[in-house]
Amino acid sequence: MVKVEDIQNYGKEHLDTVAASAGNLQSGVQAIATAYGDYAKKSFEDTKSFVEKLSGVKSLDKALEAQTEFARSSYETFVAESQKIAGLYTDLAKQTFKPYEGLVAKFNPASH
Repeated sequence: MVKVEDIQNYGKEHLDTVAASAGNLQSGVQAIATAYGDYAKKSFEDTKSFVEKLSGVKSLDKALEAQTEFARSSYETFVAESQKIAGLYTDLAKQTFKPYEGLVAKFNPASH
């Protein structure tokens, strides 16, 4: 027979789990937004620096050299930042669903 206290305890556990998950979601999304903002700022500064450098170039060889260096640097930065942000998304998913592990274990017959 199911007791009222059991139902209340389950409801409280579920509410606590949802609150913990929401907190993890909020902090994870904030970290991702910060990472995107930092990348955008760095990209803007790098582009500005490239344009300044390119405006002072006197020969075609130096212009091509500057362009090649900028393209290489931009690509490396993009790859590094993409990997960092992908890691933040992975962490977000893990942390958001972590509070639910306890609830799932209660209802999973294989865990008993």
